[in-house]
Amino acid sequence: MLKKTVLTLFVCCATHLFAQDNAALIHKVDDHYNHLSSLRAHYTEHYTGMGMDRTESGTLLLKKPGRMRWNYDKPVGKVFVLDGKYAWFYTPGDPQAQRVPAKELDDLRSPLRFLLGHTQLQKELDHLTVTPDGSNFKITGVPKGMEQRVKALTLGVTATGTIEQMQIEELDGSVTAFSFSGIEENIPVKGEDFIFHPPAGVTIVNGLPPI
Repeated sequence: MLKKTVLTLFVCCATHLFAQDNAALIHKVDDHYNHLSSLRAHYTEHYTGMGMDRTESGTLLLKKPGRMRWNYDKPVGKVFVLDGKYAWFYTPGDPQAQRVPAKELDDLRSPLRFLLGHTQLQKELDHLTVTPDGSNFKITGVPKGMEQRVKALTLGVTATGTIEQMQIEELDGSVTAFSFSGIEENIPVKGEDFIFHPPAGVTIVNGLPPI
């Protein structure tokens, strides 16, 4: 009986300490990104699903409040811009660029918007869990408002709260994984970097974002 009681106490204490560590890590992530004003990083994006398997890469630029720009170098010229009011999508060779109101955006890059907003992971993600991943950690949950499309969002974070990876699993089995390197924080960023200028001859249409 004594051994059973001691074991129970040990398990309870270990569970409590683990929960405290998880909460501390989540707080580090929140605090880290709530103190950022801008960010630039190189990214690699790997998508599998719907019979496709593709890898793209480029440069990500973020700026408060809620602005982002994905400049692709593979394929060259592809761009996704969020100016705070609209999201803009353009792929080289297309005769049209698409525009979507930011409040209606259901794009897989949109979960990154919270990095430059008022980050609170426990409010942004349902069913939140934290698991060790070597010297880093994985934070997993379901983004609020995307439950009808996303099965799980997993953030790969360092012990200091920096996000280096992001993976999105969709309900249809598709998986989009992002990895980030060469991260620069609180750098000078111009507002015009988030203005989309369509190439000559390209028309703007309202519509849903492409895959």
